[in-house]
Amino acid sequence: MKPDNYINIKEASLWASEYLKKEITPSSISYLINYGRIENKGNNGNVIIDIDQLKTYYESYYGSREINWKDKLGSDIDWHLSFDNYREAETTKHVHRLHPYKGKFIPQLVEYFLDDNIDEFKKEVFFNEGDIVLDPFCGSGTTLVQANELGMHAIGIDISKFNSLISNIKVRKHNLIELNRTIQYITSELLEFVHTRKIYQFEEELLNELNIFNTKYFPSPEYKRKVRTKEINEFEYGKKHEEIFHEVFNKLVTKYSIKVVQDNNGNSFIDNWYLHPVREEIDFIFDKIKSVNDNDLKSLLTVILSRVIRSCRATTHSDLATLLEPVSSTYYCSKHGKICKPLFSILSWWKRYTNDTIKRLSNFDRLRSNTFQICFSGDSRNIDLKSKLSGYSSNFSEIYNEKKIKGIFTSPPYVGLINYHEQHAYAYDLFGFERNDDLEIGPLFKGKGKEARNSYIEGISQVLINSMKYLADDFNIFIVANDKHNMYPEIAKRANLKIVQQFKRPVLNRTEKDKNAYSESIFRMKKID
Repeated sequence: MKPDNYINIKEASLWASEYLKKEITPSSISYLINYGRIENKGNNGNVIIDIDQLKTYYESYYGSREINWKDKLGSDIDWHLSFDNYREAETTKHVHRLHPYKGKFIPQLVEYFLDDNIDEFKKEVFFNEGDIVLDPFCGSGTTLVQANELGMHAIGIDISKFNSLISNIKVRKHNLIELNRTIQYITSELLEFVHTRKIYQFEEELLNELNIFNTKYFPSPEYKRKVRTKEINEFEYGKKHEEIFHEVFNKLVTKYSIKVVQDNNGNSFIDNWYLHPVREEIDFIFDKIKSVNDNDLKSLLTVILSRVIRSCRATTHSDLATLLEPVSSTYYCSKHGKICKPLFSILSWWKRYTNDTIKRLSNFDRLRSNTFQICFSGDSRNIDLKSKLSGYSSNFSEIYNEKKIKGIFTSPPYVGLINYHEQHAYAYDLFGFERNDDLEIGPLFKGKGKEARNSYIEGISQVLINSMKYLADDFNIFIVANDKHNMYPEIAKRANLKIVQQFKRPVLNRTEKDKNAYSESIFRMKKID
């Protein structure tokens, strides 16, 4: 007979949902068990959870976070804009996850300011169906996609040609039947290519050996729990067993005559960060894509391949976002708590992302409105939007001439935070896109010093001044920024604008290790009369 405070996964899901006043799925509870956050009290395959332990876990992280954050950030913080009631699947819905992109805002934030809802913070409606919205720092196209959902037209501008490609692929209508047919052809060709090489047999045996080794030395979730309770020194234990497994790995490399590292290692990003077998498959798929006659399908397949190769870089799982140094052998993975391997084939990722892309495009097709969206490649400080529009679509140009642009919703780069071209260096290397790094505003490589901040202020001001040429008289400009250097009052002044409202948004951290209260501002600006 189990104690009264012991419950199963489904019961735990219902209890947690009621306790936290938000949906907690059974898979979320399973995650806590698999990653050693809470113990499985059951046996013989039964999962039993101590409700007191689960409550302790949630109190340690969630607790009264909203109250605590308001104490630290101010009572004027708009908790509506935390969007903490949304699951990740909702904040990355349909085409928003067609390709990774650093620094993008979630679609619900755009929707909040574009839609016709009001609350105690947003007391009026700023945009209506049929309006045109401008995003002069388009990034991966979040504003464009949400404008489409809401029945609005939208124009984006981005200095990065690859960013423009991602944005346009998201909002463009595609022939999904032909896309599926082309994907099936390329996949069948890739399968044949992979199976004719020894890499397939090598990976199969390597995975089998890893499974045996990890089951023995890194049993889950017992190992992770012992690391958390300090019963095991993770660094020493992991390093020791990493070296032990290297012997198994090296024997398999010799057995199958696997060439691990490329000959021209170090000449470019694509040369340095991919193992030889992976590079061969990348080139194989890219050759197939180049032979596709339909330019729209070719562009879409290019974005899919870019997403694939980003996930297949020769790095550890925990360093995927930061890229410390290339990895060419098995290694102890602190993220997964076991011995992991770098990728030797892109086949599984190609299958996964092609299927996912078709599904996401199909989902968006069911929501899309009959409106125009386009992202132009160019410098927002001096681009001639009227000329660009007339060259793109006479119909959209007519709408613009009649209405002008109702306003701006954008999130400029944060000064000294990201090199926007470099984050997709693999794509620029492989596909040959022209890079415009020197035209980026506020890139990481220019730093955060006084000179960089002054250059940033001047750059953003010029963008706003140029953009206002194309706006309707009674426009609203919304800029999402973490303005810790207090630059936006000066930016507004230089652009002859006034900040009429400032929304403070709590930015909920993505990992439980980073619990610091953090906010960003949404500045609403209007023209000085």
